[in-house]
Amino acid sequence: MTKNKHLTQEDRIIIEQRLVKGESFKSIGRELGKDPTTISKEIRNHLQFRQTGGYGRIFNDCHSRFDCPVQHLCGDRKCPRHCRFCKAHPCSASCPDYHQEVCQELSKPPYTCNGCESKGSCTLEKRFYSAARAQKEYEEVRTESRQGIQLTEEEALRLDDLISPLLRKGQSLYHICVNHVDEIMVAERSLYNYVDAGIFSARNLDMPRVVRMGRRKKRKDGFKIDKECRVGRTYQDYLAFIAQHPDTMVVEMDSVVGRVGGKVLLTLHFTVPQFMLAFIRDANTSQSVIDIFEWLWWALGPDLFCLLFQVVLGDNGSEFTNPSAIEMDPQGERRTRLFYCDPAAPYQKPAVENNHSLIRRIIPKGTTMDSFDQEDIMRMMNHINSYKRANLGDKSPYGVFVALYGEEALRRMGTEFIPADDITLRPHLLEK
Repeated sequence: MTKNKHLTQEDRIIIEQRLVKGESFKSIGRELGKDPTTISKEIRNHLQFRQTGGYGRIFNDCHSRFDCPVQHLCGDRKCPRHCRFCKAHPCSASCPDYHQEVCQELSKPPYTCNGCESKGSCTLEKRFYSAARAQKEYEEVRTESRQGIQLTEEEALRLDDLISPLLRKGQSLYHICVNHVDEIMVAERSLYNYVDAGIFSARNLDMPRVVRMGRRKKRKDGFKIDKECRVGRTYQDYLAFIAQHPDTMVVEMDSVVGRVGGKVLLTLHFTVPQFMLAFIRDANTSQSVIDIFEWLWWALGPDLFCLLFQVVLGDNGSEFTNPSAIEMDPQGERRTRLFYCDPAAPYQKPAVENNHSLIRRIIPKGTTMDSFDQEDIMRMMNHINSYKRANLGDKSPYGVFVALYGEEALRRMGTEFIPADDITLRPHLLEK
């Protein structure tokens, strides 16, 4: 027997059909897996009253409707009809002797006329159960119950003191709820409604924007890099390699441009822990990318580097035109494998593209990066990597990376953990 579950529209249709057949509440409840009292309450809560009369007879529920001799209650002395037959001037509205009669069968189960054999000739008020009407009333009650703000002034002030300062730091309500679940005690969806209604001092503009990107137009294939670089390194080659080595660690690589011609970021995103590294470069050149991989090779050491950078997946940017220098160590031994996405197909490396949205909260698109140094970028990435994610089980990329690969690699790369309430994802994080 299903408990604590609302009746569905299909359940209500079955109830209506079984009432027509004259089945009992117990029989209907057994079929639906519900208690008979649930069926009884459903029917009585959604009764529909109809004053329809019967075949050839108007509605009249007076106890003396069959033999009442009264005439001319309407004042028309020329009317030859008895008032009990009058549809224009019902006797129930003006007769001093009117006394309502209610069918005694309606006072006991099934409380309706759905299965009554006499409903076609009965002139009394009838009661029916309609599945469509019951479903509509249920949905209206459900909607009304979820409207309005069930919050006292004291509770609103307490939540405002906790939530608004964190929202102004650029944190999302989800992140705040995860880190203060024992203090907030309010659903995340309700908090969005409270902010939208102006209950808190923080406003919608203080919350991270949800960027909705339209479908990009498909462009003709074009190559920024030498086609020879792609031999054995295409996206199809990548899929084939991953199929043969399903446990391979994949790092997605991309560039984030500020002002055209100015400084640019190289981002390296570890897809499993969703941990991202970012490095500032003076120009978007191939040598600047090679220099960063050389630094990582020496900072991590051969063993850690080969563990973390098993496969690198990049796009067709001109800065990735020397794959051999990335793949090989100074002694000419292979240290990683580099593959390229198809032209104009950023969706083939979605993880790094998605994580760029967090960078854009701090460095909006079009903002120059010329004033930033690597220390600034590292501080920004420390905040981003400490930001908890729903798809990581409410853990941060930093925490997942430590669980998978240990803290030594992060220490060698100079990364740090930021406490939840100190995380800031706003441009003022990099203000000097």
